[in-house]
Amino acid sequence: MLDEIRQQPAALVKTLDEALPRLAQFRAAIAARQPRLVVLAARGTSDNAAQFGRYLIEISTGIPVSLAAPSVHTLYGAKVDYRDALVVGVSQSGESTDTNIVLERAREAGAVTVAITNEENSTMAGLADHVLLVRAGRELSVAATKTYTGQLLLMYVVAHALGASFDVDTLRTIPALVEAALSTQEWVFDMAGRYRFMNHAVVVGRGLNYANAFEFALKMMETSYVVAERFSSADFLHGPIAMVGRDFPAFVFAPSGPTSGPIREMLEKLAGLGAETVAIADLSSRETAKLASRAMVIPAKITEIYTPIPYIVPAQLFAAALAVEKNLNPDQPRTLTKVTQTL
Repeated sequence: MLDEIRQQPAALVKTLDEALPRLAQFRAAIAARQPRLVVLAARGTSDNAAQFGRYLIEISTGIPVSLAAPSVHTLYGAKVDYRDALVVGVSQSGESTDTNIVLERAREAGAVTVAITNEENSTMAGLADHVLLVRAGRELSVAATKTYTGQLLLMYVVAHALGASFDVDTLRTIPALVEAALSTQEWVFDMAGRYRFMNHAVVVGRGLNYANAFEFALKMMETSYVVAERFSSADFLHGPIAMVGRDFPAFVFAPSGPTSGPIREMLEKLAGLGAETVAIADLSSRETAKLASRAMVIPAKITEIYTPIPYIVPAQLFAAALAVEKNLNPDQPRTLTKVTQTL
């Protein structure tokens, strides 16, 4: 897992080298059948990447986005009208049965389909009209890391093809931001020892980093068996904050930008409750990070729209370190396998 976390800058460069030269052609193909709706189909870590895609696409293009419920097809056999829709399947292996069924049914019902996968010869790649490949190489750890950030990167490509106006060349800076995030490793590993006996926590994010709250929590659950609940800061204040008391651990994604106000207010409230808070931030948001008990600060200034990929890296490092502190093997969590097939 740790090796694959460190491989992410190179994997992101390879993914961009594959995707960007084809972007104009992909954008023209999408424009020829401009969708009125985008549907994202995924499971597990890939579903967290899809959650990011939902925010990114809606914020940057104004096109409504839905997250597919595969059981609508696989268990209920419902027929869904996908005309004028773009349906994107997201899967590391490309062999997620129910996700592939959504993609297949959508194509039959008139949708334009896109596959985002790490496996060029997978079932999913064969089902889609367009294939965007994560070039992460084989991922050996059961806990996905480099494929997740590759999927996030390709969500920017999808958003741009749908008309997003952000500067696509800026994506070339993301691998260097991930290198900066990797430089937090020593501090993160030192901090992990403090949480050796942690068995419950909350992870909070908002907006573009809401998906990272889900992904960070998932990594702690699957590698360290910590019961980690995940929330947006708004939902957290609507009830779950009642479970927080003194020394309760809360991990918070705290970028600059539109979400910084609500995140600051929540950190102040948690401080008043005596919670043990850890902020993930960068140099642009270090004042917010000072409100937390501790902070994992990436030594770079990052515009909010580009924070999700570098921000998940300290979280991945922490999950790997925490597993080792608990004398667990993060590469082979109990009861899990690399490819999970469900209906």
